[in-house]
Amino acid sequence: MKILGIGNAIVDVLCKVSEDFLKNHSLIKGTMKLIDESEFKTLISSLKIEETISGGSVANSIVGLSQLGNEVGFIGKISDDELGQKYEDGLKKENVKYLYNKKNEKVPTGSCLILITPDSERTMCTFLGTAGDISDKDVNEKNIKESDIVFLEGYLWDEGKPKKAFDKAIKISKKTAMSLSDTFCVDRHRLNFLKLVQNDLDIVFSNEQEIISLINAKSFDEVISFSKQIKKNIIITRGEKGALSIFGDEIIECDAKKNLKIKDLTGAGDLFAAGYLHGIINNLTIKESLIKGTELSSKIIQKIGARI
Repeated sequence: MKILGIGNAIVDVLCKVSEDFLKNHSLIKGTMKLIDESEFKTLISSLKIEETISGGSVANSIVGLSQLGNEVGFIGKISDDELGQKYEDGLKKENVKYLYNKKNEKVPTGSCLILITPDSERTMCTFLGTAGDISDKDVNEKNIKESDIVFLEGYLWDEGKPKKAFDKAIKISKKTAMSLSDTFCVDRHRLNFLKLVQNDLDIVFSNEQEIISLINAKSFDEVISFSKQIKKNIIITRGEKGALSIFGDEIIECDAKKNLKIKDLTGAGDLFAAGYLHGIINNLTIKESLIKGTELSSKIIQKIGARI
């Protein structure tokens, strides 16, 4: 297997909202907030659902990789309930090897309310459900060893069981990649994420705001210096400024595509990672990998949802 993703198994629920909706519910646009089941039900009660689809950050990337013809798998914890079955069916439909045997859990399958404002920005309210209860016991050692790259998401990291799942995967994987996921995650787990980036990961995906927050940088030059020093492959997306890869002293840049009809920014980072990893596992150059990532992210933001 080329790439194994380990992440939150979340069913995405997409809804269009006004700016006032965010203000009335004290939500910060463009961020992810963890909520409980009752909050989820309260928020969704007054909304019209545009689309419901199997989601989760790394799962979106894995589906993108599958659509590009790569052999991929995914591990994410669901419950044996209606949403859980919908989630599993959604991945299998995309030719992803779903490598988790669901059980009837006390907590239901997780779901994420994706609120899309008129400017196409997305604000996420996530009820993790059983997804956040993943442990090292849910991660099959054989699956990891048979994968060229294991791809993790920052959203999943937490103290306790998820940390043990991360530690197990990182320890025995041939090569490990991770997305920092969100400034919320970085701010919450800064010291642990910094340790992972400096010591344990081979490939790191981040947007400009996330990595600036990670190292408390005052300028992007500080980010460049930090990335050069740790000698890992750091890939940074910068919106209209494009994207770049830093690996040791080598910096390679790629321009953003222009004149796009943006509808929804959901999944932009996920599909960028899919395109880049596709390049890496198919022996493309770093420049070609950046171009592929940019191509996929440009496609996804011109439609609703995180699946091409």
